Amino acid sequence: MRRHTTAAMAATTLLGAGAAVATVAAGRWAAGAALGASQPPRPAGFGRERLTVHATGPGRVTLTRTVRSERPGVYGLTAPDRHAIAGPVIGDVFGGPDTVVRTLESGDLTPGSTVELTPRLHTGDPRTALDIPFTDVSVPGDNGPLPAWFVPGPRTTWVVALHGLGATREHPLNLLPFLHAHHFPVLIPAYRGDAGAPRPGDRVHHLGATEWHDAEAAVRYALRYGAERVVLHGWSTGATMALRPAVQPPPHQRVAGLVLDSPVLAPAATFRSLASERGVPGPLLPFALGAANGGFGLDTGDRPSGHPPGHGGAPLPVMIFHGPDDTVAPWRTSREMAAAHPEAVPLHTVPHAEHAAMWNADPAAYEERLRRFLTPLM
Repeated sequence: MRRHTTAAMAATTLLGAGAAVATVAAGRWAAGAALGASQPPRPAGFGRERLTVHATGPGRVTLTRTVRSERPGVYGLTAPDRHAIAGPVIGDVFGGPDTVVRTLESGDLTPGSTVELTPRLHTGDPRTALDIPFTDVSVPGDNGPLPAWFVPGPRTTWVVALHGLGATREHPLNLLPFLHAHHFPVLIPAYRGDAGAPRPGDRVHHLGATEWHDAEAAVRYALRYGAERVVLHGWSTGATMALRPAVQPPPHQRVAGLVLDSPVLAPAATFRSLASERGVPGPLLPFALGAANGGFGLDTGDRPSGHPPGHGGAPLPVMIFHGPDDTVAPWRTSREMAAAHPEAVPLHTVPHAEHAAMWNADPAAYEERLRRFLTPLM
């Protein structure tokens, strides 16, 4: 009897160990699904919603009506073989109860085809997309060279533009005409996990927790090649990355300001949103959070920062663009930071804008606020 009891206990232990291993494996898979790079790249928050092109006409396109396709502003419409730019909704044209009519600013779309809405307006590089001269450069990173675009300008304050989660260097091209017109040199780097850049060993995105080292490398590059001061402009996790070089010696003394668009300041909330968007089953979410913390070394504790970086006790100028419709990075964390330091951290609230699409919702208002912020930093 004792032998049977011992055998039963051993079997139970083995089964428990097997279940534990399976749970860990499932959690690691779920965390990888939430944090892994999407192919093709797809900005966080924009999911996989496909819109049908119902009709086209001179300067207009009729799309499936959804909450997203009715958003105000200007967006890209992308498909595997084409890309177009859709402008604002045409309010006085009725396309039917299930469709919406928008202006078509560029591109060629075929009725019956399907497209995805994206905050990225342009494809290609600064020259092919916008006819703006640039140079391909290589930024020395901790894990290897980082490809970057450098657009020259006469000012000694450079702007380092950092794209966000699921996006590419093409996303900051939305703002490049504005920055170029105001004579800023602009550096747009790729970072670990991007095409042409070193791959992270675990092949997942760490929501800025490790990627910030590449942002710091970009700042060091700018200072080495002529910048007297640097403004970091980041979207999503690019904004999170921008916060760290501003407090790291020695480059932080030369960081003149930060522009944070939809910053990820509550990583656990962002992780949950990504997991849901990328199809991770709800029951696996607690195990996925554990795997993200343990297996991937990601700190997913929600710890909103109410204190902007500063120099010698004085807070660094910070401009935040964020809105209550962001389902990826909670707006409340930006409000808390701005409320803690209203004299140094203005918050430009953008209604009806999705994650990292604050510029898209109202480009003119965004650029005017940005101009006012950058003028004393030039």
